[in-house]
Amino acid sequence: MTFHGILFRRGLGQALEKRASAPPFFSDLNLDQIVAAITAGKEDYELKPFFYLPLKDPDDIVFRHEVTQDLEQPQLFEDIKTFNASMHAMREHLAQAEKLHYERQKERWILDAVNIYCDAVTRLAEDLSRACPKSRGLSGLREYVARHVASEGFTTLRAQGRELAAKLATIHYSVLINGGFVQVRRYDGEPDYGAEVVTTFERFEQGTVKEYAFSFDDSVEMNHVEALILDQVVKLYPEIFSELQQYVSERGDFADPTIIAFDREVQFYVAYLEYLEAFRKAGLTFCYPRVSRAGKEVYDCQGFDLALAGKLIREEAVPVCNDFHLSGQERIIVVSGPNQGGKTTFARTFGQLHYLASLGCLVPGTRAQLFLFDSLFTHFEREEDVGDLRGKLQDDLVRVHDILEHATPDSIIIMNEVFTSTTSQDADILSRRIAARIMLLDSLCVWVTFLDELASLSDTTVSMVSTVVPENPTVRTYKIVRRPADGLAYALSIAEKHGLTYDRIRGRIGS
Repeated sequence: MTFHGILFRRGLGQALEKRASAPPFFSDLNLDQIVAAITAGKEDYELKPFFYLPLKDPDDIVFRHEVTQDLEQPQLFEDIKTFNASMHAMREHLAQAEKLHYERQKERWILDAVNIYCDAVTRLAEDLSRACPKSRGLSGLREYVARHVASEGFTTLRAQGRELAAKLATIHYSVLINGGFVQVRRYDGEPDYGAEVVTTFERFEQGTVKEYAFSFDDSVEMNHVEALILDQVVKLYPEIFSELQQYVSERGDFADPTIIAFDREVQFYVAYLEYLEAFRKAGLTFCYPRVSRAGKEVYDCQGFDLALAGKLIREEAVPVCNDFHLSGQERIIVVSGPNQGGKTTFARTFGQLHYLASLGCLVPGTRAQLFLFDSLFTHFEREEDVGDLRGKLQDDLVRVHDILEHATPDSIIIMNEVFTSTTSQDADILSRRIAARIMLLDSLCVWVTFLDELASLSDTTVSMVSTVVPENPTVRTYKIVRRPADGLAYALSIAEKHGLTYDRIRGRIGS
């Protein structure tokens, strides 16, 4: 079996990644904030392009689910993180070697990098063999690494590297300093006079003594005196240093490209699972969604906006979770209700869930079934640009027209408070025409609106309403429930609270 990697089942990652950029809807759905939080602290791996490439084949998503399920085993997860730490140390050694001026010192840093790599890959092979991963991705990796470790090239690389390190460890030498004269010679069993002096004077120590110790420069770069001493040591042990020079010169690209790629790709999973830890500790739930291109019956139970949840958890709070479902001919969720009641958050959640599912990631909720879209379009209100000659209504129309021109039956459309700059009558006429186009397309859609009438246009539309506390309608619950639009009922409850109903006003006037 050919191993292509653990992110892209058919090895298309590099070709796709070159064209990757953040989708236009990222900021509308706050996905830019989510990806920034996931990849924080892992900038060296350049992970963001992986989050810009939604998958199009349900089996590719299952492929990633399998890998994630393997990595949710605590021991294997820690083993992979140990491997990543070793590979990071290897890269640091190579980077440091590039900065050094003295060739002999460079060679030693490169030798250490090789040995770190060999030990990390050998341990990875052992850890994967012990873990017996079930996923196609990690099973393929296990077989690949096992073959690599057993190969003649790797066994020779490792054996010679360890042998050289052992030989270097046997080198002992003495430095005799007499004024400005420094002599370097082989160590011949001379006693350690520093230790003898300390032992001799310990007997005279009384109470607390003044500390005369001084610190040495901890820079790894040698100064010219140290370099001259090393040159003399090389002359004392020419065979060992000749071996080291030849070993390093013959192994410029010692690290296997596939293993290097794995070290980066696995961070996609590691970073996401680490990101979820804070949410899980707060009691929030994630699940592996069922994802299909065939059916448009979608649902999610106890879902939430990840970006908002992250902010609330930092404030020691938790988000309100909501459910949704569409079945049969239902395609459009029309969300209405009072302002600041969670409608926009619900729309973002719908988009986030589908996008994260398209990446093969766990999604918020206890269980979910989601649609694998071809494109995702969003229309969220923007601040008016004073430099743009178009008015806000015209800008809304142009943007919506562009969405309808490019959307297909397999697209997802999220509309948030469109046409708020015009009259209710004009907004109703325009919204009905756009809704008719979306219904004709048969696209999935979430539409946040102040127009309750849109919720009952046809059998394809579903009404969901942001709710308030019945006893105090000015207090939002942030629960979005499936029921007929009740804007009038909400207005009446507000009027009742403030004594402004018809009967109350008439009563006061009559009295």
